[in-house]
Amino acid sequence: MKRITMVIAGLGGRGHDIYGNYAMEHPDEVEIAAVADPRPERLELAQREWNIPAERCFATAEELFAQPQLADAAVIATQDRQHVVHAEAALKGGYHLLLEKPVAVDIEGCLKVLRLARRYQRHVVVCHVLRYTPFYNAIKRIIEDGRIGEVVTIQAMEQVGYWHQAHSYVRGNWRRADESSPMILAKCCHDMDILIWLTGKRARYVSSYGNNYLFRAEKAPAGAAQRCMDCAVRAGCPYDAVRYYLESGRTSVRAGRVHWPINVLDPHPTPENIEQALCTGPYGRCVYHCDNDVVDHQVVNIELDGGTTINFTMSAFTERCYRTIKVMGTHGCVEGNMDLSHLVWHDFFGHSEEMDLNVTDGSMAGHGGGDAVMVKQFVELLASGRDDEMLSSVEHSIESHLVALLAERSRLEHGRSLPVEL
Repeated sequence: MKRITMVIAGLGGRGHDIYGNYAMEHPDEVEIAAVADPRPERLELAQREWNIPAERCFATAEELFAQPQLADAAVIATQDRQHVVHAEAALKGGYHLLLEKPVAVDIEGCLKVLRLARRYQRHVVVCHVLRYTPFYNAIKRIIEDGRIGEVVTIQAMEQVGYWHQAHSYVRGNWRRADESSPMILAKCCHDMDILIWLTGKRARYVSSYGNNYLFRAEKAPAGAAQRCMDCAVRAGCPYDAVRYYLESGRTSVRAGRVHWPINVLDPHPTPENIEQALCTGPYGRCVYHCDNDVVDHQVVNIELDGGTTINFTMSAFTERCYRTIKVMGTHGCVEGNMDLSHLVWHDFFGHSEEMDLNVTDGSMAGHGGGDAVMVKQFVELLASGRDDEMLSSVEHSIESHLVALLAERSRLEHGRSLPVEL
């Protein structure tokens, strides 16, 4: 198979840890030709790990895409509100795209990327990695094989995890909708996409409720300080940053953890630099005294063609990060836990089957094995020169983004049912 070349714009948890590491593990498939990131330490890390010449390490994606085309494909893993402008520059420059979700923070931006992909005749694959997981593909096969009859109801939950909420959506880059996007889009357009895809139907109406229940000043315990390092009551707080990042025998740098999420605080984690980051950086702030405004729980209801319904809940208040689902049909049902890669099928004639897919260690980074499968299929598509579309091409992603954006509008309007008009 022909090796393809790739540039990466944005060297965070996705750009560096997923796409860059895939290239390191599969040097016969992918070569990283250039990178862009505003943080010098991230560029230095990529230059050293991937042997990239200094002149191909750029401070901004704009500088990268201003160069003559340097590779076959580009990964856009910058911040949410930068995706459209960076996708436009890359497409004009001749690149095929792996585009991190969300495509855009509004439907106009999504449609713009779709028009650009068609104009420049480039593949634009949106990183809806759940479509590539053995877990959801097994559910899709059960439905398509008619083993539960017609799908009537889907009930699903994304259990965000108390620590992940604190890290990414209270202290981190996705804490404010005006700087990134609403949480239902930033975190859960994955879920809107996969649930609608499983039904094979079009969404017609959306309603939603949710709010920021806990992570606000009036919920702070008595005596809570602005920073965890200075807090006299942190021993009783499950969101204590010092314990999580620095002291815990399970999660901290002192326990040997150096990958995500620890490496968000510093790309070369040590007890000394993590302690300094907690004293001065955003991840040492008290969760009750941050500037966050996104939700910590939300429920979304969707009505589809023919009266099929989806009920989806996202909640920060879980011990781990994982997804559960139950699909209910006219002849049977299937339910599963993605973290365990386990499905159970029942029909209404007394038959049942348990399926252990045994494909994931439960880590967030792998998305149930979907990350690696998606990148491999993208590489194979470009290497083959075929014209066919992947499961998550931009044409397939517009509906999920619209549903997520309408869900946020409905939430702000206290649950008003809104039509989905594509």
